[in-house]
Formats: sequence, C-alpha cells, structure tokens
Amino acid sequence: MGKTAIIIPARYGSSRLEGKPLIEVNGKPVIQWVYEKAKQAKLADIIIVATDDERIFNAVKAFGGEVEMTSADHKCGSDRIREVVERHPEISYIVNLQGDEPLIKPESIDAVAKNVQEDEKADISTLIRALKDKEEIENPNLVKCVIDNNGFALYFSRSKIPYERNTGVATFYGHLGIYGYKREALLKMTSLPQTPLEKTESLEQLRALENGMKIKTSIVDFVPVGIDTREDLEKFKQIIAKQI
Repeated sequence: MGKTAIIIPARYGSSRLEGKPLIEVNGKPVIQWVYEKAKQAKLADIIIVATDDERIFNAVKAFGGEVEMTSADHKCGSDRIREVVERHPEISYIVNLQGDEPLIKPESIDAVAKNVQEDEKADISTLIRALKDKEEIENPNLVKCVIDNNGFALYFSRSKIPYERNTGVATFYGHLGIYGYKREALLKMTSLPQTPLEKTESLEQLRALENGMKIKTSIVDFVPVGIDTREDLEKFKQIIAKQI
C-alpha cells in the first residue's frame, strides 16, 4: 500500500477573518492546533501544510511542521492539494483537512482515511452527523447529505433534504468538510470541468457525483467548531480555556 498523507490547505486571505491560520490561541497559531490534531491520527504517514503565503510557511517551519509553497492561482483547496500530491508519487491516499478545524477528532481523520484505504468502491470519503435541530436542518450554510444503505452519498444540498412528505421517518445528516481521496480520484476530479449542479449549489463534491464517482460517508457524533468568524474564534478560545 502506498503512503497516506494529510494535507492541510491554508490561505492567509479570508473574507470574514483575515489571517486566521496565524491568529494565536494560548501561544499557538490556529494552524498549529490543526497540525497537532493531524499528528495524532494513526493512519497517516505524512502531514503537509499547503500554502501560497510566506507568513504561513514561516510559521509552520517555526513550530517544526512540514509545509510546501503552492501557486497563488488556485481557486480552491483541492487544486492546491493536487499540486502537492503531484510532487509526491509515493502518496496513494489523501486526507484534505481544513486549516480552520482545530477541534477535529483524530479518530475522525482516521475514519476518512480508512474508507478510501479499505473500500475498493470508495473514490472519495467524508463525514456526516445526524441533525436534530430545525434551524440547522434549514440553514443553507450547513450542507445536508442523503445516503444509501451502504453509506454512500446520493446527494449533497444546501436545501433541506429529504423533503418530508411523511415526517419522522428519515434521519437528516449534516456534512463535515473533510475529505479522503484515492490518488487517482483526486487527480480525476480536479481535472474535470465544473458541473451544472456544482455551480448551482456551489458545492465542489457534486462534480464528483455528477461524474459517477462514489463518496463513502462515516457518521460521527460531534459538532465541529470551524473558525470562520470572530465569534467562532472566541468560542474556540473558551473551549481551550476549559480544557486547561
């Protein structure tokens, strides 16, 4: 079996929270919190931060992490990851871990890696969680997923899916933005043009589904705390303060 890499795409620019990978919480930049969670995963051989910003590059070097510079022209994280993967022929499996998810559980990273390592049918893998809260189910910023009996994704949408003609029958699932890929699946997906549903929903994973690729899901029971806003950052600081 080839090597498994966790690749963490990190940009300095953000429409809502400029420079968030380098914001310090308890003496460590956010990107270091994420990197240290990745290091706790058992199924990864390589961990690399992929960035186009020298400030992030230098910060990762300073705490002893592996980091590679990439082009500034990439439109999304998966294109940035492709650039890194193409430099490493030894990498067969990839986990795309967002640089703003400092509370991701290492066992969840392993679940994503395991699905693409062990399931021949899985081109891509990801995580979902059961939703109970009506506001969450109807929130277009929280992507929903419907799955088949084997845990493969049938569709992702910002809409409330499935539509409830009969209530209380189906479980609603929310999508967590972490992905695993077989190498050839990542290279294929990032070389394909954008698809109609992808453009309509603004969801990159629909490109894979529209081209017949299979996305395996694992169900987890935690609520992610991603850092997109100043409020998210304060919430993360409070959680860390309680753990110390």
